[in-house]
Amino acid sequence: MHPQPVANDVLLRQLQWRYATKKFDPTQKIPVATWQTLEEALVLTPSSYGMQPWKFIVITDSATKEKLVPFSWGQRQIADGSHLVVFAIQNNVGQAEMDRYLDRIVEVRGVAKEALAPLRKMLESDIIQGPRSKFVNEWAARQVYIALGNFMTAAALVGVDTCPMEGIDPAKYDELLGLAKRGLATAVACVAGYRSADDKYAKLAKVRFKVDDMIERI
Repeated sequence: MHPQPVANDVLLRQLQWRYATKKFDPTQKIPVATWQTLEEALVLTPSSYGMQPWKFIVITDSATKEKLVPFSWGQRQIADGSHLVVFAIQNNVGQAEMDRYLDRIVEVRGVAKEALAPLRKMLESDIIQGPRSKFVNEWAARQVYIALGNFMTAAALVGVDTCPMEGIDPAKYDELLGLAKRGLATAVACVAGYRSADDKYAKLAKVRFKVDDMIERI
């Protein structure tokens, strides 16, 4: 399949257009087809070794979103956006998660599991039993932020507003959503939907350092 690249000016235009939306229009919902595209974009996010140590909890139920507002510093974006995505890590990634991933490779690529012995050894010597195993949840959190960035860029390209949110109480999210008993832990959240016409932040100039101040070429 030959790629059909997005034009350079289109990509930059959409990234200029996006901002951390402070006020969503609660009457506007993301169309089903558009949301399905964004879910696929989430699933296609790259991760270290391809391990995907995460779960994306998509919340559209109004009552659930309202219950999460007090655990989100009272920020109304949580309730007013069309969709709320909770980016959760898989706690304490270990042997079971590794085997599940290797089984999926066998299923998708049709290779013999024995052929994956080098990958198994690499995973065991790094994530499962190696030095990284001592801070594996921090490693997983770093991975899930790749998914957050990918999601926001994909949303911008299809004209959907987002607001990433670290101003939340992860433990309360875990409790309300029943994540801990599933071996999951909230890392960050992101609201998706459409900006309100009177969100004053929408028209503010984007403040970024100059390219030459931020990029060093060698």
